[in-house]
Amino acid sequence: MLGFYTLRYLAQRWRLITKTAAGRRRNFQPVGVVRPLGIPLPVPVVKAVTIANYASTAAFTLGWRHRVTGPLHAALTWWTMTYRNSWSMVFHTDNLVVLHGAVLGVSPAADAVSIDALVSRAPPPPPSWRYGWPLQLANALTVTTYLLAGVAKVRGPLGWTWATGASLRDQVAADGIRKSALVCSTTGPSAAVKVLERRPALWSVLAVGSVLLELGAPIALADRRIGRAWSLAAWSMHVGIKLIMKITFHYQLSGVTFAPFFDVERFVPPATRRAPLPDRTRTCLTCGWASPPSR
Repeated sequence: MLGFYTLRYLAQRWRLITKTAAGRRRNFQPVGVVRPLGIPLPVPVVKAVTIANYASTAAFTLGWRHRVTGPLHAALTWWTMTYRNSWSMVFHTDNLVVLHGAVLGVSPAADAVSIDALVSRAPPPPPSWRYGWPLQLANALTVTTYLLAGVAKVRGPLGWTWATGASLRDQVAADGIRKSALVCSTTGPSAAVKVLERRPALWSVLAVGSVLLELGAPIALADRRIGRAWSLAAWSMHVGIKLIMKITFHYQLSGVTFAPFFDVERFVPPATRRAPLPDRTRTCLTCGWASPPSR
């Protein structure tokens, strides 16, 4: 799911990436891993790296030579998105795509359903705790980004008064004015904004809900059912942002962000699964030590 999303996301931005890389040097403000660069890379180099990124992401998605293509996909995606952001505002919505790609890139994510698994003659591995930690780590990264967003709100100049809704209303208004002035003079407020303006108290409800959802994000790691409920609430928040501000959080709205909270592997056709060998050992979930088979 992550591989397909990333490949599609990057492929749709080929023209944007290459056109931006050919921009004026004064527009290049390197950030993150690109910061050591003093000058922009030649456009042919950017194109070559981006094509290599596409190839490694396709191989990562199919699970082909994962031990090589997994880390390579993670590194190249990190570089491509960071280099793109070095030419404009930093799109923080790209962070989770990169982080989740890094987790799966260095984890045994291709041991079950992949080309590697199909061509391997080795017996399939038994169920193990080591296949659970990448999902838990991905979830931890997800809730951390929301927690930081909540902390940024209450640590800002307004503090906890942000939850009154006045700042949210001003932000939506400023965004609408900017779009009307810079994008299209005929672009007006969304229908959702008109509904909210007739009921001012709803701004407070939305603001309080946003703060609670973000600051309370870590509780999603405490229980599977709580995590799924929080995921649905977070996804709904992004739907609301789309309806109110016409801002699309592509990765979050795709649902891939929250997939590790759900047992999506149940949707894999049984014919593509490799049945594990009978496991008569007892494995410690903490250290991974396996006891001898009981007689």
